Amino acid sequence: MRYMATYTDVRPRMRPGDIIAFGGTSHFSNWIKWATKSEVSHIAIIIQTKLWFDEGSPDWMLNQIIESADEGVQICRLSDKINSYDGEAWWLPLSPIRRASLDLAKLHNFVFQQEHKEYDTTQAILSGTLFNKEDFRKFYCSELAAAALEAGGVISHLNASRVQPIDMCRFDIYDQDYCQLKGEPKEIKGFNTLVPVGWGE
Repeated sequence: MRYMATYTDVRPRMRPGDIIAFGGTSHFSNWIKWATKSEVSHIAIIIQTKLWFDEGSPDWMLNQIIESADEGVQICRLSDKINSYDGEAWWLPLSPIRRASLDLAKLHNFVFQQEHKEYDTTQAILSGTLFNKEDFRKFYCSELAAAALEAGGVISHLNASRVQPIDMCRFDIYDQDYCQLKGEPKEIKGFNTLVPVGWGE
């Protein structure tokens, strides 16, 4: 079930491996939404950095995302992305069962190895077709997120190069409740209803 909240309200509950879905307003975003018949045009995955200030100070977790966009695979602060984004944004928290299977070290090791790789326009366009063989030399957004969750043990196996942004939202790996952080209220149709194992293989 979708509910509305601000990023500030839910920030302390966010964890690495959670997904942030976006519905953009650019021409390319609108084309993705039209082609996939969905509300979602972009996907990012949450990672966190522990900040240490001085001895005796409490640790503080900084929410970051890693995504593949126009400039390729990059890491940015989630708060900056939310504040500057033109469109809708949703937080999709992993379910407790899926989180228990997450090997955080493997997820982080995988995503940090992909940083600065180029955006894969060709695979993004072909993502819903039989033509996409798994290929991680470049990445588009939902391919990166799916591959990261596979590397981290949340999804046992799939062809990440055939995962579209809306597929990532429909995989049954999340809590039953998800949060819209920004934009006009919109449901993600089919949220949390698809089995990801073997997807696209």
